[in-house]
Amino acid sequence: MRPLRALKPEHPLDFLPVLRDALAGSGPAVLPVPDGVAAADAPAHLGDVLQRIAVVIETSGSTGAPKRVMLTTNALLASAAASAVALGGAGQWLLALPVHYIAGVQVLVRSIAAETTPVALPPGHFDPQNFRRLAETMTEPLRYTALVPVQLARVLDAADDPALLAVLRRFTAILVGGQAIRPDLIARAAELDVRVVRTYGSSETAGGCVYNGVPIGDTLVRVVDGQLELSGSVLAEGYLDDVARTTDRFLVEHGVRWYRTGDFGELDPVSARVTVLGRADNVIISGGEKVSLDAVEGIVRLSAGFEQAVVVGGADEEWGQVPVVVVAGEHGVEADLLASVAAMLGRAARPARIVRVAELPVLASGKPDRRALAALLSNSNTAGQ
Repeated sequence: MRPLRALKPEHPLDFLPVLRDALAGSGPAVLPVPDGVAAADAPAHLGDVLQRIAVVIETSGSTGAPKRVMLTTNALLASAAASAVALGGAGQWLLALPVHYIAGVQVLVRSIAAETTPVALPPGHFDPQNFRRLAETMTEPLRYTALVPVQLARVLDAADDPALLAVLRRFTAILVGGQAIRPDLIARAAELDVRVVRTYGSSETAGGCVYNGVPIGDTLVRVVDGQLELSGSVLAEGYLDDVARTTDRFLVEHGVRWYRTGDFGELDPVSARVTVLGRADNVIISGGEKVSLDAVEGIVRLSAGFEQAVVVGGADEEWGQVPVVVVAGEHGVEADLLASVAAMLGRAARPARIVRVAELPVLASGKPDRRALAALLSNSNTAGQ
């Protein structure tokens, strides 16, 4: 057994030597403290974990209760090795994500595995020009970074600056994941000759394990009852102090360990390409019919002005629950938007209303805070289209 300690570094790179010791087994396992928790409030010692556990990641809890995911040294390094092979070689990384987020941890793990020196943005607001200035200091021939979609949108919006565009084009690959990526972002990046790699994975898989729809490393994918299940050496050990949830999500079948992702998805029988369709737990029952809020959101975001909209479930006296579109600002034409959803997904999927807010609440990972939005709707009398 080894001790588990919480850590909230003042600068992301302060986490690097601690992580290196954790991976080597010469230091305690570490839990990076999420934003919103003061360093003084983080307990120094959280008990003991198995010797093979190096890092514990607390998930965002965007649609449910947060979980503490236990990751072994082998899983983290297997993920880093698979990423290097898939991307065409190990290189230097720019850290633009918090280190309590699995994608942030993996930037540092990949750097340790590659024996390269990462550069890191300081905590706080993501500014494309700060990103440019930091990227200009990178020296290795192969250069990488990992972003969430909102960060990618910001750098592409600012890419009319020739210096920033030149920096973006020098990246061997920009990994983007953590949530669904709008097709227009991918198209814009391609038009600008910026190489974006769409990643799919989670803390339970030590980060992205599917790149551009293709499993990397020894990752296996299957579909069971419409939901994606993953296997491979990147799988987490389970959830800290939560045997019931571990048993529910991780199973062994014919000697192979699988992780139930909770995501609806498809696997092309010919190309084996993976398509993620949305969260299985982001579904409501409206008038007796199941409605995927992710599917509704995907259609809504195709309309101008609604690219960042979020669709959540709202209470309704007649139908029980209904989809509700929440969007920031006053831009965007609402005409035909709701009807187009109904035409594509059926009457039950037609959003009941559009709610406009000054700003959408987000988690530290950049994902929309759906629980906060649901609470906003339940506590608000805002209505109307």
